[in-house]
Amino acid sequence: MVRRGTSVRGAARIAALCLASLVLPACYTLQPVQNQPMPLGTILSLSINDVGRVALAEQMGVGVSDVEGRLLQLDSTEYVLAVAQVETQRFGTQVWSGERVTFKRTFVNEASVKRFSRSRTAILSAAAVGLVAAIATQALLGNATNEPNKIPPDTSLTNKIPAFIRR
Repeated sequence: MVRRGTSVRGAARIAALCLASLVLPACYTLQPVQNQPMPLGTILSLSINDVGRVALAEQMGVGVSDVEGRLLQLDSTEYVLAVAQVETQRFGTQVWSGERVTFKRTFVNEASVKRFSRSRTAILSAAAVGLVAAIATQALLGNATNEPNKIPPDTSLTNKIPAFIRR
């Protein structure tokens, strides 16, 4: 026998974890890099052009379209990143574990900085809390009737008498 309180808490925890996994990535925005100095350690997203795709194919795989990672080094000709994830044209997202890769600036269409967004975080967190509260309330209250064992009445479809029985 499962205690009702335990299952409600478990369901609420699972719902909270699922919502967090959906909400947290939306708390960041990508802002195009203006020719400004960036501190090392900044999270960058590089959009790779066709020349870069061909040049990086042996090192990173075929069809690399976007790369995200932590900036390790930057000069006038190249970016050096500790790569966290790679988006390919055919195979989707691949997670990397911080491998050091050098990208010539001629391989990059656009560089964007990943920044934390307080407004998005506040809005999505409020929505997530409301959804978890609604789920928990529904689980606690059930169907909100005073007769938990009452069987609902049959519908009109189940009350019809087949034609071969009518006479």
